[in-house]
Amino acid sequence: MCSKDMPVGRQIKKSSISQMVMIQMLKNGMQPVQKSAVDFFFLQILGEGCFSTVYRAREVSSGKEFALKVLNKDLIRRHDKVVSVMREKDVMTSLTYLHGGHPYFVSLYCTFQDPTRLYFAMTYAKNGDLLTYLHRLGSFDEDVTLFYSAELVCAIDILHKCGIIHRDLKPENILLGENWHIMLSDFGTAKFVDSEKDETDTKSALQEEHYRSRSTFVGTAQYLSPEVLVDGEVGPSCDYWALGAIIFQMVSGLPPFRAINDYHTFQKIQKLDYNFPEGFPDLSKDLVRKFLVSDPNKRLGSEETGGSEAVRSHPYFATVDWDNLITKTPPPFKPYLPASCGEPAFHSDYHFPDDIEPGLDDAAVTRLLGLSLKDFCSPSQNKGNLETEEPELAGLREKKLNIQRKEHKYHRFVEGNLIIKSGLLDKKKGLFARRRMFLLTEGPHIFYVDPISMELKGKIPFCRKLRVEAKNFRTFFVHTPSRTYYLFDPERNALEWCKAIEALREQYLNELPEESDCLDTKNTKRR
Repeated sequence: MCSKDMPVGRQIKKSSISQMVMIQMLKNGMQPVQKSAVDFFFLQILGEGCFSTVYRAREVSSGKEFALKVLNKDLIRRHDKVVSVMREKDVMTSLTYLHGGHPYFVSLYCTFQDPTRLYFAMTYAKNGDLLTYLHRLGSFDEDVTLFYSAELVCAIDILHKCGIIHRDLKPENILLGENWHIMLSDFGTAKFVDSEKDETDTKSALQEEHYRSRSTFVGTAQYLSPEVLVDGEVGPSCDYWALGAIIFQMVSGLPPFRAINDYHTFQKIQKLDYNFPEGFPDLSKDLVRKFLVSDPNKRLGSEETGGSEAVRSHPYFATVDWDNLITKTPPPFKPYLPASCGEPAFHSDYHFPDDIEPGLDDAAVTRLLGLSLKDFCSPSQNKGNLETEEPELAGLREKKLNIQRKEHKYHRFVEGNLIIKSGLLDKKKGLFARRRMFLLTEGPHIFYVDPISMELKGKIPFCRKLRVEAKNFRTFFVHTPSRTYYLFDPERNALEWCKAIEALREQYLNELPEESDCLDTKNTKRR
């Protein structure tokens, strides 16, 4: 169900919310929930901020799981965040109790406190957030992008009709529930429409958020609307600006406004300085252009342009069944590389099998500088440890390593390891690509370096569940539990890369970490 059946929001003063909630609960025969920390088992840390920690917690009496946000009172006071914390509580209370709650929003189960901490027990989003999947997959396919764009349209519409503006929509605030539908969260900078509250604190909070963000991306800065960055009035259409930026990222792999630092990102937003990469679909492009309009009154979704009905009527959403969207099964997240630069789109149904020990024929074992890996290391040990190598093989390795030190200009990036295979590959993320020198070495390791700046950009993590998938002679995927890497070889040697990587994984299988240790070791800003 979209927002057609939701009650229109009213003006709500902060001081009256608790009374209104109590009256509504009594009308519905409900009693306030009174809890304390001892009523929950604290199971896992889900996230940490400057003033709070969010835990996965299980209620002792019911066995139900919640996201339990624990806030430090002293830090909140010291950094003048009391208003922001109370606003988050008020907004969630209003959505949950005054407006009856909705699956598209995190619900507030209860709040309580002790002498040093505040506690918010909220809906637990079992499947994480949208940012996690953008990082893991790079970009989304057409079905996934359309479905979640439509759900965001519904969620924004419902929120506005409840009299609330989110003002800080971004991928990490879009959670995914157990059934994979969205749940909006983080209402610390939200605003009640036409409320009498002071705007200074909330606007400065939005502008400062990016400095403390621990997001993989730059943070809030990339999704803020121009009016938030100046002294203009911030109205409901700021949420549609953020939606436009999020759709751009789901389609292309990166946000529209990117710069070396947040100041320059702000400048780009104010100047509307962004470009669509090659291959961006026309309907998606038209929708994003109508959302990313500097004048909030001319922005698609504003009251002046026809509100939410105008958004739903855009041709991009022509196939969406708005009335039954919340009951539909969301399309699955799968590795996907969109069509670009003359290459077709590639999908993958790959999943990590329970059996992580597939066989490998001798014919698939690659050559290491003219030597078989099995000739290079002792098969009985299945290790790359010098202490276990035969003396003559260790001597041969050292000889080749000495040659590499003198002749291979990328030797300084591989931490003293012998290079097995190297070459220039395009590392793709959605519709964007960066050319990198890839270095497959003993260890095993896969390093990649910017060949222009001669800077190490990162390392693909090896683990037992790493798998390669050749799509054609030029394109191949490297799947790890935390991310899929999309690589393009202009020399048409994708199959050779796949064989070399798989052979090395098999050779070091007994030494590789389990899935939980297979983490991307690079800074994603560096790419």
